[in-house]
Amino acid sequence: MRVHFPVAAGGVRRRPDAVVRAVDGVSFTVAAGETLGLVGESGCGKSTTGLGLLRLVEPTGGRVSVRGTEVTALRRRELRAMRRQLTMIFQDPYASLDPRMTIGSVVAEPLAVHGLHRGSRARRHRVGELLELVGLDPDHAHRHPHEFSGGQRQRVGIARALACEPELIVADEPIAALDVSIQAQIINLLEDLRDELGLSYLFIAHDLAAVGHLSDRIAVMYLGRIVEVADRATLFARPAHPYTRALLSAVPLPDPVAERARERIILRGSVPSPADPPSGCNFRTRCPAAFDRCAVDDPVLTLRGDGHLAACHLPDDAAG
Repeated sequence: MRVHFPVAAGGVRRRPDAVVRAVDGVSFTVAAGETLGLVGESGCGKSTTGLGLLRLVEPTGGRVSVRGTEVTALRRRELRAMRRQLTMIFQDPYASLDPRMTIGSVVAEPLAVHGLHRGSRARRHRVGELLELVGLDPDHAHRHPHEFSGGQRQRVGIARALACEPELIVADEPIAALDVSIQAQIINLLEDLRDELGLSYLFIAHDLAAVGHLSDRIAVMYLGRIVEVADRATLFARPAHPYTRALLSAVPLPDPVAERARERIILRGSVPSPADPPSGCNFRTRCPAAFDRCAVDDPVLTLRGDGHLAACHLPDDAAG
């Protein structure tokens, strides 16, 4: 999938030959009941990938397929029906809830849109079930968002995402706006819901520690592209891409002695503009191990082991 945006060239004029390559050809699969973590620095295209998957922004190219149905080819009415199976938890629990609506109305809205649980009594009962499922008191359905904490508001957002009994939930940095003390509670809730309801997640975050706790597999993204994919244990034990190794070096270790002894990898420079990416490997301008070939050849994801993919010219033992 690709999502490119035109570059404004002063006022409302746009240069047809200039685009921001927010998502520049990502490919992955999510199996039933699986959590795929999507991790990377801010601005690498993670959230746009999630929005493109749901067609909340239209992909420029590529395809999204759910159980053999191509989402990118669906018309408006067909897409609305498909969105019962594909929902989203948004990053900001303060901005994603309408302050004029009660939380009961927020959770009931998807039911009304899709014509589920018809009748006020049946709908109220379903809303109560959903609030209880996420750890909220059903008797508080008449309250407004400002009467709840950030963590409680995010639980409301999760209840809304669950309303139509989806198969896949795109969780777009659902803990980034929360206090550290609350983040673990939300991750544990998502894990419990996945196991209880058989959900699949695309879990988007910039924190590898949080991603590692919840995800079965992890895809690492840099400047609009996926540079490494592996199961959680393999990625943490044997990262094959220099960018992944740099991200892992920033994850605190529970052992103070090991934490003090290990080497931190500090990336030089800043992330290049997605409107003007480097030639060859996108990461070469910051890579501590870049060499001449990296400026010419664009590496593709290649198999490094059982299900372990990496886009790097270096062999596994030379990527750090």
